[in-house]
Amino acid sequence: MKAKVAIIDYGMGNLYSVRNSFKSLGIDADIIEGPAKILSYDKLILPGVGAFGDAMKELRERGFIAPIRDFIAAGRPFLGICLGMQLLLEKSDESRGVKGLGIIQGKVRKFSSKLKCPHMGWNGIEKLKTGLKIFKDLGPDIYTYFCHSYYVQPRLRSVVIGRTDYGIKFASIIKDGNVYGMQFHPEKSQETGLKLLRNFIRFC
Repeated sequence: MKAKVAIIDYGMGNLYSVRNSFKSLGIDADIIEGPAKILSYDKLILPGVGAFGDAMKELRERGFIAPIRDFIAAGRPFLGICLGMQLLLEKSDESRGVKGLGIIQGKVRKFSSKLKCPHMGWNGIEKLKTGLKIFKDLGPDIYTYFCHSYYVQPRLRSVVIGRTDYGIKFASIIKDGNVYGMQFHPEKSQETGLKLLRNFIRFC
């Protein structure tokens, strides 16, 4: 049986690019604008482009926060992409005083003013753990496309499974049980990005 996949539409994501990536893999994904049917899906994707505070406001006003937490608590695989990954943490330097989803302990930090921001373009990812299904059929060198000015800093190092060097070494892929996050844009990362999305849907 094929997994039922949903992409959350809260007005701040590359929804159709992500869905088209799944379509190219032969995977159907529904774009959902409301939370009512979330628990009828097997896999949930939270993309995101924009500001942390604005995103949390939209999720709250559209009634997504509690259903997202319920979905994750039920042990179902969840993937946050770019801003969607940052929203998994507790807070962000970008929007002080705004609470994130709090699924992953830690905060979101801004890159040093000494670095060119946003961090944009192709960069490598160092795999910190081997044998994970998310990395199936991927070689030792992973290059993906980034566009961000903030990075996640989880409290527990054990949740960081991929790391990228941009002045500092920051978490570019995280995993905590059934929750995954990718700081880059897999939908813009050609074959590598497609493999990561395929692996999340089919093997994780």
